[in-house]
Amino acid sequence: MMVSEAGGGDNARLWSQFTSRCEFRLMQAITYSKYGSPDVLQLNDVPKPTPKDDEVLIRVRAAEATKSDCEMRSFRFSVKWFWLPLRIGLGLRKPRRQILGGYFSGEIESCGKDVTNFSAGEQVFGAAGLRLGAYGEFVALPARYTIIAKPGNMSFAEAAAVPLGGLNALHFMRRARIQAGESVLINGAGGSIGTHAVQIAKSMGAEVTAVDSGIKEDMLRRLGADHFIDYTKDDFAGAGQTYDVIFDMVPGSSYSACIKILNSGGRYLSGNPRLSVMLRSPFTTWFTDKIASFAFAAETSDELMALREMIEDGKIVSIVDKVYPMEQAAKAHRRVETEQRLGAVVIAIGGSPIEQT
Repeated sequence: MMVSEAGGGDNARLWSQFTSRCEFRLMQAITYSKYGSPDVLQLNDVPKPTPKDDEVLIRVRAAEATKSDCEMRSFRFSVKWFWLPLRIGLGLRKPRRQILGGYFSGEIESCGKDVTNFSAGEQVFGAAGLRLGAYGEFVALPARYTIIAKPGNMSFAEAAAVPLGGLNALHFMRRARIQAGESVLINGAGGSIGTHAVQIAKSMGAEVTAVDSGIKEDMLRRLGADHFIDYTKDDFAGAGQTYDVIFDMVPGSSYSACIKILNSGGRYLSGNPRLSVMLRSPFTTWFTDKIASFAFAAETSDELMALREMIEDGKIVSIVDKVYPMEQAAKAHRRVETEQRLGAVVIAIGGSPIEQT
């Protein structure tokens, strides 16, 4: 009897050690195995990634739930021209990468042997690119990716809300070559990119007109917008005003109407271009006294460092609408899709204390 009990104790101990090791190799992640509504998002245990020699393993604390995430989940895109290449790249019948999340904040968990620019415990934020994966408790990414130290004056939730909007806004505002005193209209100013564009344009000395739905007016004025147009009530193109720069984030807006209200030498930039806009832009630049362009942001580390400096100098703030736990990921996506959000929608990953700065 004593031998049997001892053997049973050994077996129990071995089983405990085995299950502990298994749990150590698993993590929780928001996954989806088919395209569809927000309800396809499920919280599951999945293998924890192991970083390669040139990679860092990041313990994710917060991830922004973006419009792109929602479009990839549903496979319904506001811009149609890249449907086929995306379908091939992301998966014809079902998603190849089943963990969404491209923009995040967190901490370095460990580094591959060839990584010298990060250390364990460092708080970071950045972009996962097409690797995605930030909806999981851990993500392994090449150290060369757009990942840098988190701003010291932001929480994890606030920092996660910066890379998408900030990197794209900085790209376009720099491309616009805004001069102090110029008039800038931002169409779709209430989204992740637009809210950052308002602040960056103001920091460059512009007079900013923001266009969006009326519920976002107070937020956009707090961010620095000098004028506001509620597109549900007024047509900014028919108001009799002209602008030096128009930054257009709305795919369905009238290209010709926007070009018409540009001043001589004015610049039109499309952040969400339809195929027709891509084809017409060069002709506007070649044959008129106005410039029209589209160019997708490279999302570089240098640009993210410039943003961090602006954040720490108090020139940019992050606006977080709501923070959802992982088990409410579907609710977070629905919030994004309503277009009623006042700022970024963030998912707290792993039940972490994301408000800690």
